Amino acid sequence: MTTGKKLLLLGSLYLAQGLPFGFFTVALPVLLREQGMSLPLIGLTHLLSLPWALKFAWAPFVDGVHAPRLGRRRAVIVPLQLASSAVLAALALAATPGAVWPLAVAVLLVNVCAATQDIATDALAVEVLGVHERGLGNGLQVGGYRTGMILGGGFMLGVFDRAGWTAAFLSMSVLLLATTVPILAHREPPRATPVKSGALEVLGAALARPGLRRWLAVPAVFKIGEWAASAMLKPYLADQLLAARRLANQGLADPKLSMGDIGKILGYVGFGCGLFGAVIGGLWTPWLGRRRALLVFGALQTLAIASISLAVEFPSVQMFYAISAVEHVTSGMATAALFTAMMDFCRPEHAGTDYTIQASVVVIGSSIATALSGFSVDAIGYSPHFFLAAGLSLAAVLVVLAYRPSDPSFALVAPRR
Repeated sequence: MTTGKKLLLLGSLYLAQGLPFGFFTVALPVLLREQGMSLPLIGLTHLLSLPWALKFAWAPFVDGVHAPRLGRRRAVIVPLQLASSAVLAALALAATPGAVWPLAVAVLLVNVCAATQDIATDALAVEVLGVHERGLGNGLQVGGYRTGMILGGGFMLGVFDRAGWTAAFLSMSVLLLATTVPILAHREPPRATPVKSGALEVLGAALARPGLRRWLAVPAVFKIGEWAASAMLKPYLADQLLAARRLANQGLADPKLSMGDIGKILGYVGFGCGLFGAVIGGLWTPWLGRRRALLVFGALQTLAIASISLAVEFPSVQMFYAISAVEHVTSGMATAALFTAMMDFCRPEHAGTDYTIQASVVVIGSSIATALSGFSVDAIGYSPHFFLAAGLSLAAVLVVLAYRPSDPSFALVAPRR
């Protein structure tokens, strides 16, 4: 299988995960804030993504799937993508932005499907990518996922603004079906029948690997600053939009920020810059080495988060575009480096479980940060909150700096080229 075909396959699968997740984490907070929902409640809606944090519990079952004719990974991925598409189509026909409970149930169901699909997709990536392909592969992973998030977030905000709720969700359902085509065309090579073991036994063996627990401190904290900041950036932009509308209604000023601007800021700018950052990060990680890439990209991410406070102190449409661009570039670079390092720590025979344990740790830390972010802004305001998020990001860089492996296999010394 050529590198190009591998990247096309994996890119489509990660884009499929990002589509609904982008709407629920990017567009939905803006819509909920526009309807008057409080910041603490908006922050707590991120708890509906809990399946992403808990997926390690059923990762051994996904690794244990045996389907010689369909393919071990295809047998999981294809049905789940079809199920997610069906839920989105049903939501388009049955719910409205004000129907909170149907929306919450749909968000939870799609997150369960997407999180489980992610286990199989990550395992497939470990299996098909060579060591020297992992930097670029993870750059594309981050780029594909962010592309899906931007399409589901900023782009769908524009669709919602022009055509309404039903059109937005039907569009996502159709896009998700389209991303299923490459995996349907993929033919997995024959693999040995997975050894039947209990889930607890498999998880226990994975966690007992020498050096893993010490390493897990890095993915646990590496993204919490970014998520604490990004979770409140969307409500902040929504607040700026509402303030502009109030001034316009009072005849005091023309509105300089529109829903379309927010869609472009989170959509087109985020799409281009996030994809660029992910590809650059993926290309530079093998050259820098895993450890140095985490340090350099983590430091740049910290500076980008701190710069968001500039937009709060000196708000303008131009400033919003600028900080969105910088944040997406640096976040894409840092995430590509982290995911590449995580992939190096996976055993091929248990790739789904090993990678999922690390990914779940990332999500647990990020979910806590996002769930508390609304309370933070309520207590100290937007600008101090973004400085606090930058401090959390800096602390994560220091954790990488202090990391010393107890086992050579966790040394972050993948060959530089």
